[in-house]
Amino acid sequence: MATRPKTKKIAELHTAQKDSPLTKFKHPWRIVPLHTAPRLAAAVTPQLTYRNGPLLTNVEVFTVFWGAAWQDATNSAMAKQMNEFFDFVLTSKLMDQLGEYNVEGKTIGHGKRTGSLALTTSEPGTKVPDAAIQQMLQTEIAAGTLPAKNANSLYFVFLPPGTQVQQGGAASCTDFCGYHDATSDNIFYAAMPYPNCSGCEGGLAALDALTSTSSHELCEAITDPIPGQGWYDDANGEIGDICAWKTKKLNGFTVQLEWSNAAEACV
Repeated sequence: MATRPKTKKIAELHTAQKDSPLTKFKHPWRIVPLHTAPRLAAAVTPQLTYRNGPLLTNVEVFTVFWGAAWQDATNSAMAKQMNEFFDFVLTSKLMDQLGEYNVEGKTIGHGKRTGSLALTTSEPGTKVPDAAIQQMLQTEIAAGTLPAKNANSLYFVFLPPGTQVQQGGAASCTDFCGYHDATSDNIFYAAMPYPNCSGCEGGLAALDALTSTSSHELCEAITDPIPGQGWYDDANGEIGDICAWKTKKLNGFTVQLEWSNAAEACV
């Protein structure tokens, strides 16, 4: 894994910026905003630039469905469909289009789903802070319940209906619909609340909303696993932020469009 680059210049830019009018979050962004959140057109054409951090060149996704509620028949069916989604999307055209963000020594290719876990030995509760999600991952990896991390590992943590995720003073369904991040020991993960509010459904069926937000975080985690240190735009955020809630269908699955520097558009 590449070492974290010095980011003094970037940090100074972030400090100088106020909260964006589009979100209460400061840079670096890492969230899926609510569908109902106001979004302004970019003042200039977005341009992602590479900040010398790691990329997930052949991502290895492991899905975690946390809580006994995922044993319910309806939720269990959703979990199965999400695994099928990853099995498809990780070798799809969505991964191919990320190839324009290759850099010397780092070529983005297809990935794979390495497994799935329905975790019932602990519960997220009705409100779960980001710190608890990180602690769960560290604990389960140490116990061998989850596979050990490597340079391409990405753990997708799905929360059940009725659980609100809290991160950075914000909350799911109030401020965001998902996010990705890295722990202090570089465990790369995405936290995906169940889309059971209008702001996170975006007029879509629950499965379509969840595949859309998951594709958003997947592409961002591949191209910017440590937020702000991979491919990033100081004004507009990550590859998915620029195109939030713009979707297309691939093999029947709803995925979000992602920003293309080459096309100067969401594709």
